[in-house]
Amino acid sequence: MQLRLGLILALSAFSLAGCSSLAFKNGTLDYKNTTTLEPLQYPEGALVRPATPLYPAPTVDPLAIEHAPKLENQRGTRFALPRPITESVSSNQADETVQDVLGKPQLVTDGNQNPLLKIDGNPATIWQYTLATLSSLNHSIVGQSKDRYQVTIKVDQQTYVLRLSPAGSSNTLAVFNPDNSFADREQAAQLLNQIYQNWPA
Repeated sequence: MQLRLGLILALSAFSLAGCSSLAFKNGTLDYKNTTTLEPLQYPEGALVRPATPLYPAPTVDPLAIEHAPKLENQRGTRFALPRPITESVSSNQADETVQDVLGKPQLVTDGNQNPLLKIDGNPATIWQYTLATLSSLNHSIVGQSKDRYQVTIKVDQQTYVLRLSPAGSSNTLAVFNPDNSFADREQAAQLLNQIYQNWPA
């Protein structure tokens, strides 16, 4: 009884392992030995349209075949795809942060012709660059919001609110009056142009 059970288990394990572990040829590498392709043969008396090949077989330089990658297993008996090259995720993230930091601002206007400064990248990084630019311009900061990208500044005895609004990967910097209305277009354009010209990135 134990012998019969052991034989059944051994046959089951062998069948589950399959033929892939054996070195039998299964014909997946036969394409390497093909030299010419015979034209399609039809049964005698069959009425068919004339067949013209849509994609003729290209002629390949023997040197290219010699230096082609070996797409076969270690035993040379089966076709085997190479493993994909794995790249480290940290390097990609580092590249993305560098691209975020290096976003160059663009002077644009909205639908009501109010001037805006459009900057692509991480809003937290852009806001740090904005504050650094305001500091380099010697504009006095009167107040700063803790929960929003918003700062109140004084320029030539005039008070403005500078607000960064993120939208996806793009951000817009706009100039407002203290009553939350858009600032005068000419003065806002002058302030945004100063930030644009002195942007550290």
